[in-house]
Amino acid sequence: MGDFLSTILSSAWATIKTFEFKDAIDIIAVAIILYYLLRLLRQSRVGQLLKGVVILLVAYGLSAIFNLTMMNYILKALFEFAIIILVVVFQPELRQVLEKLGHNKTLKSIVTPTNNIPVDKTAKAIGDVADTCALFSKTKTGALIVFERESILNDTANTGTYLNSDTSVALFGNIFFNKAPLHDGAVIIRDGEILSAGCILPLTKTNDINSELGTRHRAALGMSEDSDAVCVVVSEENGVISLAVGGRLIRNLDRDSLYEKLSALLIDGDTDNQSLLSVLFKSRKEKKDEE
Repeated sequence: MGDFLSTILSSAWATIKTFEFKDAIDIIAVAIILYYLLRLLRQSRVGQLLKGVVILLVAYGLSAIFNLTMMNYILKALFEFAIIILVVVFQPELRQVLEKLGHNKTLKSIVTPTNNIPVDKTAKAIGDVADTCALFSKTKTGALIVFERESILNDTANTGTYLNSDTSVALFGNIFFNKAPLHDGAVIIRDGEILSAGCILPLTKTNDINSELGTRHRAALGMSEDSDAVCVVVSEENGVISLAVGGRLIRNLDRDSLYEKLSALLIDGDTDNQSLLSVLFKSRKEKKDEE
């Protein structure tokens, strides 16, 4: 037993003596990759699909042991193209991981220069949207408005009609008038201007959603899941104003609370959904206690 411990300690000491700064970087990099892989497994369907891969590996091993020639040949051919198959099957998850990596503040500051955000135009757009939603809430006019942030929404904008115009309550009223040709789609706002209208958004992939919510709410949630966009919805059925961000839906907003939350998301300069959600979902009672 003593010799065994001595061998382990001597091996550990030999490793420590040869340890260099680049080894620390290597360990940290691998730890980060493993962390994001584990998050991916927990937050998506990858875990279930991975079980299927394990079953195929077991079947491949059994086919080799029992000389099942045909099955062994098919599974061997399947594993030869495993990388391509995994990329195709996990394309949505891989895209989300790469987008989140691109939104990392440290990496983003290194790779891309800082752009000046048109705060005045964004503030005006927020005010126009808040006023419009308050009006639509009274008249029960359905609306779906998307504020673009770091994720570029050109693909989604291409599904609608480009306007490239300033925001105004009157223009929103014309777009979402129930007999207007663009009223069923979404409006995308970029840098305080209406980029496109009548856009088609991806629907949410989650099944855990209130059955009372319609297509607009599902589209808003889907857009907020696929990007860091901020989506505002006015229900055509009951006039309720909702806000979707980071795959979460905040409902029953009024004009002032909508303006406050949009300002926090779009003007304060913090694009980290997790840190903002803790503020956005804070109850009014907590805010009063802080005051």
